[in-house]
Amino acid sequence: MNILAFESSCDETSAAVVTADRGRIKVRSNIIASQVETHRLYGGVVPEIASRAHTEAISRITYEALEEAGVTLSDIDVIAVTANPGLIGALLVAVNFAKALASANGIPLVAVDHIKGHIASCYLGGRGNVAKPPFIALAASGGHTAIYRVESYTELYVIGTTRDDAIGESFDKIGRIIGIPYPAGRGFDALSREGFIKATGDRENFYHKYKKSAAYKDREMTLPSPALNDGSLDFSFSGLKTAAINLLHRYEQNGVEIDRALFAARYTYEAVEAVAKKLSMALDRYPGHDLCIAGGVAANSHLRHRLGEVARDHGVRLFVPSLDLCGDNAAMIGAQAYYEFRKGNLADSTLNASALDTIKQET
Repeated sequence: MNILAFESSCDETSAAVVTADRGRIKVRSNIIASQVETHRLYGGVVPEIASRAHTEAISRITYEALEEAGVTLSDIDVIAVTANPGLIGALLVAVNFAKALASANGIPLVAVDHIKGHIASCYLGGRGNVAKPPFIALAASGGHTAIYRVESYTELYVIGTTRDDAIGESFDKIGRIIGIPYPAGRGFDALSREGFIKATGDRENFYHKYKKSAAYKDREMTLPSPALNDGSLDFSFSGLKTAAINLLHRYEQNGVEIDRALFAARYTYEAVEAVAKKLSMALDRYPGHDLCIAGGVAANSHLRHRLGEVARDHGVRLFVPSLDLCGDNAAMIGAQAYYEFRKGNLADSTLNASALDTIKQET
């Protein structure tokens, strides 16, 4: 089965062709038209600019995806598209394009939830090394931070979430203040590594040794944990972000130049440890479940390392997408569409985009 998939929920326009054969999904093309350089001028995504850029790119990248995959529209069995959640104007571009393409060519249409798509990136590992439900999944990006119990390929439930900011959003906003260009993820990762090494003097096992370092014990650099202490699996990254901004302002008002690397390391450590704590709690509550992390923040090297330890401590496997599949892309949408199609979840010409997250809370 050949699936042509589209993704335009935020600032990446993507078209991909994936082939599903006996439950194995192979990426044959995955074209992404990035808008990063445009939005970097504004320090974040401007919705109207994003929508216009999607409109300009989507037809071109569709041809590119088909050509790279070595197929034509006549070889496509299913067309898939991200329908929610996301920026409504951005979503509408791909939704309407996919509807028109499916209708004009008599091809079945499948609507895909963006978060399910991110989690489906864990189904795209090579050599059969892919996640299989049931498992626990963390979706962490600039717009989302939540923990899910994945019951089946099409059924999942929220078991923990952020009550305010997403983890990626907090990295972007703090990164901007300390001079890391948008999007701040990669730069924050590298600067944090520099800080961990400076704090510990160890270039290999720096994360493990960091809590015992003088830098961590420095009371001037204290930051709160985003892990809520209420027995839930929820986070609050707004408190961490606000405390970090206040700390930076305090240094500035005192005329003291803060060590950016040590600050980034402390911020990263608190964020990562909060995620590790909540996922450890989730694995305790759902024994025997493997662990999957997805979304743009899943590319963070410190998070990947720490959650590998959490998985090992619980005797389960950790599944992490390759770096090129962590961000928004259409290949993950195609992967999820395969399972939605098998379940009979088809869309028609009445399909509309929605900015809302529709995945239900577990009761």
